Amino acid sequence: MSTPTTDQIIEALRPVEDPELHRSIVDLGMVRDVEMKGGVVSLTVVLTIAGCPLRNEIQNRVGTALRALDGVKDVALNFGVMTDDERAKVREMLHGNPGATAGSQPAQGHASGREISFAQPGSKTRPILVSSGKGGVGKSSVTTNLAVALAAQGYKVGIVDADIYGYSIPRMLGTDRDPVVIDNMLLPPEQWGVRCISIGYFVPEGQAVVWRGPMLHKALEQFLTDVFWDEPDFLLIDMPPGTGDVQMGLARMLPRTDLIIVTTPAVSAQKVAIRAADMARRSFLRVAGVIENMSTFTCDHGNTYELFGNGGGQALASEIGSPLLGNIPIEAAVAHGSDTGEPIVLSKVGAAAEAFAAIAQRIISETVSMQDMVGCSARNEEVVQVSVSQRR
Repeated sequence: MSTPTTDQIIEALRPVEDPELHRSIVDLGMVRDVEMKGGVVSLTVVLTIAGCPLRNEIQNRVGTALRALDGVKDVALNFGVMTDDERAKVREMLHGNPGATAGSQPAQGHASGREISFAQPGSKTRPILVSSGKGGVGKSSVTTNLAVALAAQGYKVGIVDADIYGYSIPRMLGTDRDPVVIDNMLLPPEQWGVRCISIGYFVPEGQAVVWRGPMLHKALEQFLTDVFWDEPDFLLIDMPPGTGDVQMGLARMLPRTDLIIVTTPAVSAQKVAIRAADMARRSFLRVAGVIENMSTFTCDHGNTYELFGNGGGQALASEIGSPLLGNIPIEAAVAHGSDTGEPIVLSKVGAAAEAFAAIAQRIISETVSMQDMVGCSARNEEVVQVSVSQRR
């Protein structure tokens, strides 16, 4: 039986990814001291931080990859921890500076003045503000289920919980650990394929956040610049209700974002929700559509009731000239899923789960169409430039 060489062992580990960074542990410089003796592979994996919450997952992935090699009987894995300089190198690599060396000056987080990547013309991420005119319409539940539905289709998805005073996304998403900090860079926890950042990770349970506008603005800016989002396809931003400091700040920070308005069928809610559309118009944001939540209730006998009236979502969509993306019925399972951290869309059972999945598909289809239009415009511009060059 042949014995694998050190190079073959390292190549076998190259597909193994760090569960948080989604990069090869070999490329991240985490693999050290590889040795093969008597059918046993011994090696050291240096973790980004001491007490890494996903240490066991890394151990399982390394063991599975190495035991698949011919001649390997066992794996002796030791763990170490990166130095400050090594963490700085990892951060620089993740933020697009692969030439950084271990002795380079560590980045200084938000203070270094990094731009918001999602606001740049070349970004592939589609940011979507999920907004409402008033509270209690189920906006956060809609955000969570849409994010999970998009992730279920194979897309990379992130959620920014911008409702600083009324944060709820971590509980609804079911994230069971806090963000990890690497050299001032935050690694957001991931659940159901969705990464999430929220002020809820940084304050004790039940403690109120009592901040004025400038602190809100600073926190949101750091959520967008200091968090390692890894260029998601969709970034859903759960907004607080109304049209206050957070809405105005995010409109300035993300001028190329779209906005989805959540309302209920009640005419009173629709009249309040139209203010969110007016805010978008004043901020030069595009309203991508309206979602009517709590539209109908169907009892066990099959009878359907309009508990909160009817027509509010369609009336709002017609008034502001945007499409009605879908109607979400009232189901006890939706609330239960939000309380337990298992969004209803995961079950794929029931009218609400189907409605969320259908809305997510509409968002995907529109995004693909928008990308095709951008690509077509870019190709046309190239043709014009070539034509002008030829005439010269």
